[in-house]
Amino acid sequence: MSADSDATLREQGTAFMPRFDAAGLVTAVAIDHRNGQLLMLAHMDAEAIARTRETGLAHFWSRSRQKQWMKGETSGHVLKVIEIRVDCDQDALELRVEPAGPACHTLAQSCFYRRIAEDGTLEQIAV
Repeated sequence: MSADSDATLREQGTAFMPRFDAAGLVTAVAIDHRNGQLLMLAHMDAEAIARTRETGLAHFWSRSRQKQWMKGETSGHVLKVIEIRVDCDQDALELRVEPAGPACHTLAQSCFYRRIAEDGTLEQIAV
């Protein structure tokens, strides 16, 4: 199969064909399905995608720990996956989820709880 036909299938076809990076990962964002709030960004390999689809709970690949993990496996703050969306070239996933508690390990509702101020410092925002 040529690169052009592969791209056409990936971008316009119905087959799920994730385009993993050199490390075997795709970027995944978790979005609260009730209100559209961005909760977190993580990475998934083929096994994390498979485990997520099998269990209905979000699984990821930890680049820092170099291992699989299920969101909430120690805290209980799991992400129940309602729907998985894929971007146009299948190198990023959007997980529409129902969170069971805070999404961030800091106990913030979202991992995106700070912004860069004009002076270059970080300031906390309500999420």
